[in-house]
Order: sequence, then structure tokens, then C-alpha cells
Amino acid sequence: MIKKIIIDHTEIACWVNPEDFGRHQQSLIFVHSSGSNLRSWVYQYSQLHKQFNIVAFDLPGHGQSSGSGEKEVDNYCVWIKQLLDVLQLKNPVLVGQSLGGAIALKFALHYPQAVRGIAPVGAGEKMPVNPSILEGLKTNRDEALNLICKFSLTKENRPRLFDALKTGLSESSVASFYGDLTACNNLDLTTVAGKIQIPVLLICGAEDKMTPPDFSRRLAAAIKGAKLCLIEGAGHVAMMEKPAEFNKALSEFAASFS
Repeated sequence: MIKKIIIDHTEIACWVNPEDFGRHQQSLIFVHSSGSNLRSWVYQYSQLHKQFNIVAFDLPGHGQSSGSGEKEVDNYCVWIKQLLDVLQLKNPVLVGQSLGGAIALKFALHYPQAVRGIAPVGAGEKMPVNPSILEGLKTNRDEALNLICKFSLTKENRPRLFDALKTGLSESSVASFYGDLTACNNLDLTTVAGKIQIPVLLICGAEDKMTPPDFSRRLAAAIKGAKLCLIEGAGHVAMMEKPAEFNKALSEFAASFS
């Protein structure tokens, strides 16, 4: 079910458990990617809500949330901290894909006491954005979205997921999308990733072309105790491409906190 939470005079739309929200011992907080929305996690919240407290939300300026997007990852971290302060859930694990993964990593540096662990998906110490995509969003949005979807999905998964992925991204304004990609492009954790001291599960599609597995491998090497899960047959949106494998890895990680 969709619940609207007011934070700093802004409506934040959240999908939460329809019947038993807050009653579970572990919680999953899902953060979507650039230009996306909470529906990108439908294969997670539809399957995992009986085991965990679930919050899949639209960042400000995205989906059903009001306000405007941000251009820096740190600013999104502030929004999430305020959301967690309101929700007060047990043992929260922050799960983020792409931009969401960058946010999860920065959040672990800024607010390590606010979560039990993080699970960045398709993330890296740096997350450079192809200049043709950035420019294309302003000059030929449809073609830019086609490129993003093509590079985000494995060839085998495109027939099944291309249209749904593009539809979700098409709902975002150019300004919000461009700001998100700018935030990713500006990310640089090369000197600070090693300072993350909370549990980390890095998930990456084995065929990710947007943030290749080596990005996650370098993060795993930099963060003491970090676990790495490569999902075969998946690209940049592993949670949609291989949901069963993704959910199994995430559930085992989150269930370890009590």
C-alpha cells in the first residue's frame, strides 16, 4: 500500500506492508536509481513483505513524491535520514540500486548508527555517466532512454523488461533525471570507502555494462568485511532481471540482523 509521509513540507510516497508494517524484526528500505521510482522494486516488496518491514519510496521530485530532485548524493542522504527518523523501524537495511547504491554508501559514511547494514546494487567508488546519455537527455530524450535501457539489461532480458523499464524512466522529468545522473557523475569514494564500518552486501549483475562487476569488486576490496554477490544472467537492474536470486541474497543478509 502507498503511504504518504510529510518531511520538510514535502510529501514522500512510500510503499509499505499492507497489513503488518512495523511488526517484523528486520526492515528493508529501498532506494531507486536515477530517474526511476519505487515500482522498480516491485519484485522485492511483493515477495518479501511477509518477512520484513518494507519501505520502498520515491525520492523527492520522483514518482508520487512532491518536491524537486537533488544534484548531490549527500543531499539525498539527508532526506533518507529524516525518513528513518520518522519511521523508527527495527534493524533497517538500506538497499539502493545505481544512484540508490551511491546514496547507501554515502549514508553509511554519514549516518552509520542509523542503519544495521547496506546493500548497494550496481554501484562503485566512482559512477561515471556516459556523456552521450547526459547530453541526450536534453537533446533527444527518447533516444537517451533507449540507450539507458539497452545498456541496463542483458540481451536475453530486453524482450521481457525493456518496455517496463523505459516506461518507468519516462515518467521522470528531465530536470530530476539530469540532476540524478549529475550526482552519480560527481561521486568519488576512492579515498573514503574504506572508512565504512557497518556490514555491506554488494550485489551486481555479472553482465552489468553500466557499472561493471569490477566496480563492485574494488568496493569489496576497499570495505573491510564487505560481501560480494554476483548474479549470473543479470545486468544493471539485477533486482528485476533475476528477482529470485536477488531476493535470496538480500534476505539472507538482512535476516542476519536481530
